[in-house]
Amino acid sequence: MLIDLHTHSYPKSDDSFISVDELIEEAKRLGLDGVCLTEHDAFWSAEETHTLSQRHDFLVLPGVELNTDSGHVVVFGLDRYVFGMHKPAFLRKLVDQHAGVMIAAHPYRRRFLEEPAQNVESRREMLEQAVADEFFGYCDAIEEINGRGSAQENKFSLDLRDRLGMRSTGGSDAHRIGQLGTAATRFQKKITGLPDLIQEIRPGRFCAVDLRYA
Repeated sequence: MLIDLHTHSYPKSDDSFISVDELIEEAKRLGLDGVCLTEHDAFWSAEETHTLSQRHDFLVLPGVELNTDSGHVVVFGLDRYVFGMHKPAFLRKLVDQHAGVMIAAHPYRRRFLEEPAQNVESRREMLEQAVADEFFGYCDAIEEINGRGSAQENKFSLDLRDRLGMRSTGGSDAHRIGQLGTAATRFQKKITGLPDLIQEIRPGRFCAVDLRYA
């Protein structure tokens, strides 16, 4: 199954230009098997996503993209904001309590600059600093392919994934309709709900897919 694990809709994400119904219908038209709604620090309830799934006859799952002191993280398994989530260690404990999972979103941000990276030594130093960042130790996976990232940025994420020995996901990070269908995550087993998704992410039974070159 191909599922976009990272999307944003308006007005829950105020920087998005897509309504949730437009997002779902476009993902369906593009041939995806499901989408996860991961708004910025805002949550969709299980009841809301179930209603959307029924309305569109399409798999819609709830998640969230949280802003932490060390970067953004896509989380599945939580249903409300709790003060302290901006601290990765606190967030990890909370996610564990709710049997959820954490994915480091667009890990190149704050860690990679394209122009300085043209220098081989500068890029190596950026990568070494990222590898040493304890933030990734709190995550279950890393987002290798971000649909809004450049080829150089996503290559940095790939190299970081390899150095960390982590599993990696793909997601469009769509904020506009034309950004859908760029990246997704392929799962080996059928996903019918959030528990299935979490159960497959934990052991790493998935892979990132760049749909622009698939």
